Amino acid sequence: MHLNSLRAQGFTLVEVMVALAVVAIALPALLLALSQHVDATGYLRDKSLAHLVAANKLEELRILSRAGQSLLRGQDSGEEAMAGRDWYWWLDSQPTQVTNFYRVEIDVAASEEQRDQPLYTLVAFLSADLRADPAAGEADAAGGARGDGGAQDEGGAHSAGG
Repeated sequence: MHLNSLRAQGFTLVEVMVALAVVAIALPALLLALSQHVDATGYLRDKSLAHLVAANKLEELRILSRAGQSLLRGQDSGEEAMAGRDWYWWLDSQPTQVTNFYRVEIDVAASEEQRDQPLYTLVAFLSADLRADPAAGEADAAGGARGDGGAQDEGGAHSAGG
C-alpha cells in the first residue's frame, strides 16, 4: 500500500518524455506563427504609411493644379519623409478617352529599387478643365459637384506588392 501511494504522487519517466516531446514540437511552431504575425503587422504598417504618402501626393497635385490652373501631364517622381522614414514615389498622369480627364497613378515604395514592385499604388481620375466656374462653387458649397471633376480614389482596389 505504501508503494501505491508513492506512484500516485508523481509522473513516470515515459510520461515526462512524452510531455517534453509535445513541447519540443509545439514550441517552434508557435514561434514561427508569432514571427509571421509580427512580419505581417510590419507589412500592414508600411502599406498604410505608403497609402498616406500617395494620398498626400494626390492632394498636393490637386492643390497645385488648382493654383496653377493646369494639371500635371506626364511623369514625376520624388522622395517624401513620413513617420521618420523616407518614401519614394512615382507619378504618372495620362489622358483618358474622356475629354479633359486624366488618369493619375501614384506608386509608393520604401526604396528606389522597389519601383517595379511598389508597396502601394493609388489611381485617381482628375479633370483637366480647371476654369473657375461660379456655378460649380455654389454646387461645392451645397455639397454637389466638385470642381476637380469628382476625382475617384481607387487606392485599395489596385494595390501592388504582395
